[in-house]
Amino acid sequence: MAEKRILLIVGGGIAAYKTLELTRLLKKAGLGVRAILTRAGEKFVTPMSLAALTGEPVRTDLFDLGTEAEMGHIELSRSADLVVVAPATADLIAKAANGLADDLASTTLLATDKPVVAAPAMNVRMWQHPAVVRNVKQLGEDGWRFVGPEEGEMACGEFGPGRLSEPEQIFEAIMGALGKGAPAAPPRALSGPGPLRGRQVLVTAGPTFEPIDPVRGLTNRSSGKQGYAVAQALAELGAKVTLVSGPTALDVPIGVERIDVETALEMEAACKAALPVDAAICVAAVADWRPEIAADLKVKKSGGGATVRLVENPDILAGLSKKGANRPKLVVGFAAETHDVGRFAAEKLLAKGCDWIVANDVSGREGPGVFGADENRVTLVTRKGAEPWEPGSKVQVARRLAQRIAETLK
Repeated sequence: MAEKRILLIVGGGIAAYKTLELTRLLKKAGLGVRAILTRAGEKFVTPMSLAALTGEPVRTDLFDLGTEAEMGHIELSRSADLVVVAPATADLIAKAANGLADDLASTTLLATDKPVVAAPAMNVRMWQHPAVVRNVKQLGEDGWRFVGPEEGEMACGEFGPGRLSEPEQIFEAIMGALGKGAPAAPPRALSGPGPLRGRQVLVTAGPTFEPIDPVRGLTNRSSGKQGYAVAQALAELGAKVTLVSGPTALDVPIGVERIDVETALEMEAACKAALPVDAAICVAAVADWRPEIAADLKVKKSGGGATVRLVENPDILAGLSKKGANRPKLVVGFAAETHDVGRFAAEKLLAKGCDWIVANDVSGREGPGVFGADENRVTLVTRKGAEPWEPGSKVQVARRLAQRIAETLK
């Protein structure tokens, strides 16, 4: 992993000392690390300490004649594979959200075209202030990923969310952002301002695979991208997310607990085991049928035709929507249709008994075919009617849906 480089921006705050241990973990993993230390950060961590651990000169001044003669802030912003801001102070967050650039750190953030992982740390009242909430939401929409903050006692003596995540948690978030495997254990908190903090949410994603024999089976084209994006967006808003996933090639979203299943029966059992939850979002493309009998040995061709008797799989969405003690407050289904999208979605809403249906046209006639694509065009169908959404990335769709879920549960 030596070819991967991290640009670490250290903001001002008592928790800045944790970035020294974070740097050690990154170097131990074989990552290259360069650091920018803000003027406020220098009050808590010295350039010499960071330089000794990174093995690189530490940058502090935007107007350093020796480096800015060659536009050093541009080179810093483009040479890294990932930018990490820790601690991400209210000031750094505000500057980045509003496009301000009055020092080396903020100028570099404005100039970068690389992904950003931010670990906020500040007083609980600052973290919960509407301005910070607004700025974090904006950066989330811009593509920033947040790890923490944690809840606990502050240096100022107050208690609540605002503590910097531990170095190991930030390290796991960085590895996940680099696509270098899923964390062994999800971070304790991955959130924005936390409107879903304390909420339990179940998400299903991906296809199911119904075996015919040990080699063959029935499945579909679902990639799991939309479901995984929904799970990530909910976690970013503070929810504790259980993701029940069929077979996919996707990494576990940061801060999400994933339960791997293969068949519809296994997915149904995992969903029941996850109850009770506040909301269930059924994005998975569950096979409607399965072979009545799955052969123990590979079925050989005999030169003629073959008959496979199919039986219906359980309806997971309808099961979760049934009235009862364990029914989630909000149940959302997804409908992949090739024609008459609005009509079929409205019919599905009534037939399943769920609260919302997110319908998308997978025919490919109007934009992407959805399966495997990064873009999506959806219509939110509720008891009040249909609400077409503007086309966007699956991440954007997921974040808009997560915000709507947060507003509804509130």
